[in-house]
Amino acid sequence: MAEPLLSADDVRKVARLSRLALTDSQVESYRHQLSAVLGYIDRLRQLDLKSVEPMAHVADTVNRLDADTPGTTLPNSVLMGLAPDTMEPFIRVPKVIDDGSSA
Repeated sequence: MAEPLLSADDVRKVARLSRLALTDSQVESYRHQLSAVLGYIDRLRQLDLKSVEPMAHVADTVNRLDADTPGTTLPNSVLMGLAPDTMEPFIRVPKVIDDGSSA
């Protein structure tokens, strides 16, 4: 196996920036793994991609956009019967927005 591209200090710096605490054995393990990733990225950079068009997705798919037209709705009496808690003519829902005091 080739010599890793990253030093142990490089891995410690990345770990510190990522707020990760690594042991010395983990630093050495990640040193080899991260160096392998960087080596692979370097191999990809060497590819000749001049004749390859950029793409947003690997699959050749197209979004199906239906017309935005309203459909049929439930009668109010049926909807009230389906709701777990009502206050005619409204459906009561749990509070989802707090007073902003939480972190």
